[in-house]
Formats: sequence, C-alpha cells, structure tokens
Amino acid sequence: MGRIIHVDDFPEARKPAYKLTIDFGSEIGTKKSSAQITELYKKEDLLNRLVVCVVNFAPKQIGPFLSECLTCGAADAEGGVSLLSFEQDVPLGSKFF
Repeated sequence: MGRIIHVDDFPEARKPAYKLTIDFGSEIGTKKSSAQITELYKKEDLLNRLVVCVVNFAPKQIGPFLSECLTCGAADAEGGVSLLSFEQDVPLGSKFF
C-alpha cells in the first residue's frame, strides 16, 4: 500500500500515461511508477490517493523513465484503467495476504 505524493505528465510514453511518485513509508521509502490511467483520472485527483502496488519486481525502463514498482489496476470494457485502492487509511507499506 502506498500513497501517491506527486504526479507528472509522461509525454514521451507511447500511450498516454502519468509518472507517479508513491510513498510506501519508512521501511520501503518512495518509488516511481508509470501508469496508463489518464482516461479515468486527472492529476489532481490522484494526489494523496492510496494505491495497491507491487514493489518487489525489478525496475523497468520505459523510454526515458525508470519505473520502480507496478501500480495495480483493472481495465474496463473500453480499456480505461481503474486503480486498485482502499477507501480507508492503512499504514503505508502494508503488505497483502
């Protein structure tokens, strides 16, 4: 579980995407992620949002950007990606079972 603390446009991406900075708490720290979520989310709506991420994958180079974690979501029928998230606060860096 992480909290999005910064969102930038990612104009170099092949498909529309944002560059996210996500805080996972003191044990993990912050990591960056590229996310193709521009159809359903505005940048300002993403700030402080809690999101589900995979943090133990190897970093992946996406054009000029190094994505350090995978932000999880599910595609709708039109291909828009909806983030997996929590409505209530949980500790940053929480693990899932």
